[in-house]
Amino acid sequence: MAFITKKDRSKERFSLLLLDLEEHYFEQHTAYNLSSRGPVANRRSSGSLKICSKSVIFEPDDAVQPILKIPLKDCKGIATLEETVHNPFTESKPACIIIETKQIYLIKEENVVAPYKYERGETKVTFQLEAPGKTEDVVQMLLQLHRASCLDKQGDQTAMVAAILQSRLARTCFDKNSFQHVTEIPHMECVAEMVSPLVTNAGHICITDCNLYFQPMNSYPDSVVQIGLHSVKRIYKRRHGLRPLGLEVFCTENDLCSDIYLKFYNTKERDELYYYIATFLENHIVECTAESYMLQWQRGHISNYQYLLHLNNLADRSVNDLSQYPVFPWVISDYSSTELDLLNPASFRDLSKPIGALNTERLERLLERYRDMPEPRFMYGSHYSSPGYVLFYLVRVAPEHMLCLQNGRFDNADRMFNSVGETWKNCLEGGTDFKELIPEFYGSDGSFLKNLLGLNLGRRQGGGRVEKVELPPWASDPDDFLEKMRLALESQYVSEHLHEWIDLVFGYKQRGCEAVAAHNVFHPVTYEGGVDCDSIEDPDHKIAMLTQILEFGQTPRQLFVTPHPQRITPRFHNLSATPSLSSSELSPVSPSMESFEDLTEESKKMAWSNMNKLALQSCHKIHKEAVTGIAVTLGGDSIFSTSQDSTLKMFSKENGLQRSVSFSNMALSSCLMLPDDKIVVCSSWDNNVYFYSIAYGRRQDTLMGHDDAVSHICWRDDKLYTASWDSTVKIWKCVADDISSKKRTQFDLLAEFEHEAGVNTLDLSPAGTLLATGTKEGTLTLWDIANPLPLNQLTCHSGKIHQVAFSPDSRHILSVGEDSCLAVTDVQTGMLIATVHAELEQRCLCWDGNTVLSGGMSGDLSVWDLLSSKVIHKIPAAHSGAVTCMWMNEQCSSIITGGVDKQIILWKPEY
Repeated sequence: MAFITKKDRSKERFSLLLLDLEEHYFEQHTAYNLSSRGPVANRRSSGSLKICSKSVIFEPDDAVQPILKIPLKDCKGIATLEETVHNPFTESKPACIIIETKQIYLIKEENVVAPYKYERGETKVTFQLEAPGKTEDVVQMLLQLHRASCLDKQGDQTAMVAAILQSRLARTCFDKNSFQHVTEIPHMECVAEMVSPLVTNAGHICITDCNLYFQPMNSYPDSVVQIGLHSVKRIYKRRHGLRPLGLEVFCTENDLCSDIYLKFYNTKERDELYYYIATFLENHIVECTAESYMLQWQRGHISNYQYLLHLNNLADRSVNDLSQYPVFPWVISDYSSTELDLLNPASFRDLSKPIGALNTERLERLLERYRDMPEPRFMYGSHYSSPGYVLFYLVRVAPEHMLCLQNGRFDNADRMFNSVGETWKNCLEGGTDFKELIPEFYGSDGSFLKNLLGLNLGRRQGGGRVEKVELPPWASDPDDFLEKMRLALESQYVSEHLHEWIDLVFGYKQRGCEAVAAHNVFHPVTYEGGVDCDSIEDPDHKIAMLTQILEFGQTPRQLFVTPHPQRITPRFHNLSATPSLSSSELSPVSPSMESFEDLTEESKKMAWSNMNKLALQSCHKIHKEAVTGIAVTLGGDSIFSTSQDSTLKMFSKENGLQRSVSFSNMALSSCLMLPDDKIVVCSSWDNNVYFYSIAYGRRQDTLMGHDDAVSHICWRDDKLYTASWDSTVKIWKCVADDISSKKRTQFDLLAEFEHEAGVNTLDLSPAGTLLATGTKEGTLTLWDIANPLPLNQLTCHSGKIHQVAFSPDSRHILSVGEDSCLAVTDVQTGMLIATVHAELEQRCLCWDGNTVLSGGMSGDLSVWDLLSSKVIHKIPAAHSGAVTCMWMNEQCSSIITGGVDKQIILWKPEY
């Protein structure tokens, strides 16, 4: 419906929808129909004569009279009629065009949209052009097109028309008088077709340093379409007719319908135009990926509706292409109750199954047929989205599209979209009906459910006329129906299960053995790459295959090849998730503690929202080599740092450098403070871990547990986690109170996690149940502390991983590596869901799940917004050289950085 409301041309009688599918409109001439029969006999009817590749169309100026469409294949003769005048004193009559035909279509009689009428029988129609000098040229054009329409093979017809079209385009060029400014500099010109639902229109493209222009060959619907490059918000490459020839341009952020959809004649020209616009816009727009939208959706920054629209866009779905129209799921299963209960899971459809698998009895019949079927096998004989299904839903607002698709007829009245409940029932029980919904069911315009145009759509078997759509008992009117559909789509239940439907339609269950297991197998020709039309040599076979694909429907482009993560939904805020809570489900928290935690969270949010206002507090050069680790006492009075100069330094903001300790002549790699503020733990390149007593000012203990350098350490709940270049991570029993005493500590090895390369970094989840490790070869591994086998493992960097860090909610892991990328991995699925490319390598980071503070090789501190993949603030040259480590307090209100410039720098967000 978006494609209808985008540009309302309801007052125009002629449209490209009067043409056959794949037909071209060449030119129009002001003319007169010299009728010799009927009530207008011997009268001249003025109007416009349209020359098309398969027909001649005459649109009378008088809107009461029908538009005449004469198929060229039904014509017996086309000629110029000239009267020879022998009397020199008598003015000769202008030449006319006479067409002998067996059939004429009568369209929009009385200016009413209705099924076409047919006038059959041999007849002659005579037209006279207002510019008689063009008569002979028009006749020659019609004769050429007539020869094409009479060829035996469809492939030969198509080839001849294509040759005529290309010849016409080659003889013309873009009219630069259409430029908006005389100073514009053209960059590229080519020919293409503007695409709208069911039709295309050929013409010339020109792109300048300011604008994109399309000039239709026939000057319809406008002489030129102009789009300012500065107004472009999104651009997408598209498949059109299963070939990579399409380009769609949007000048709005959230509109369903684009400003122009172009189909090129070769991929090279499409790509050249795409990259020119993309280069022009690189400082104005951000190209979003499925993974970046997934991250925004998971965290609740975009709605379920918006996320599905974005996925449809990325998967080549467009409202301009009815064979690839955006697809949305049925989410409600109750269309009979008087009240819709969105707190009851039984009110919802099972989103983990395709429509065809919801009814077990029907599925069993389909599987029985599938097992007996020769290869290539498929479970469903029809698709969940096709042009026919789209117009089934939209016929009341797009009747001319339905007439175009069905050769001038509406569907049988009993097969129309008469009732939401009946349609759902048929999708559950019908042997060939597996259709999903379209975005309009979750929009705000309910006109597609009404018969506002007063269309005569026929009578049903019971005698009743087809009028408005019958709604479920729980909906009082179309607006109420759509509002409840939107509430259902955004409900807790759907938010928790939508990822399962995405797996079926856009994800890993779309193809292969996972699709078979999920009973989600459609005809092979519906899948991208399922058939290579360019390799089919027989033109007739190629056209038949292409027509079948376009009419049958196409499966979206596959966007995900691993399970899609679930949305993060509030546990206790939504009543649909937790209608009642027992005391055992909630830990007892006193009101004062609760308010304290709220204040802490608020202070964190405040700090991160002002991270772009970091103010330098002080700088201290206290080491002789690069700083490698920072630890701070709870009160923030004392700062400890380790360095490649092999020393541990103790520094006080009030008293300056207070202590310097060396444990060996090898570099120290990291440090941490045990919770009692009595012991600092340091890891070293000499394969050891050292425990330094602050109270006694000496080394308290040494752990010799690795065969190569210890690269990183963590501590939680009396357990020490050590990462080493010997390719292991080890967990040791490490009781803080025991180490603080003067006794020798017994370090018991509790677990050992093997890797295939040296481990460079590790991090514990906030709950202390999961461990993330990063290796020198770029592999991120997720471990369950209780199990030495990895939960998930993926290579998310093309080189060493410098640091990994869990988000505060433990849903994601952020990593930075020497490939200059920031990578976000989903903990639940182990899927890489976002990759942000930085200009330079980032060495260390802190983040709150959305915003990142990172230190880079150049010494810059950068604040990133991961949702937009942008740097929102940068402190250039904070250090003179790489920033190597970073510490942030629990309230996120104090930051300390260390670098290769041997300095530690104290920072504070200002607010």
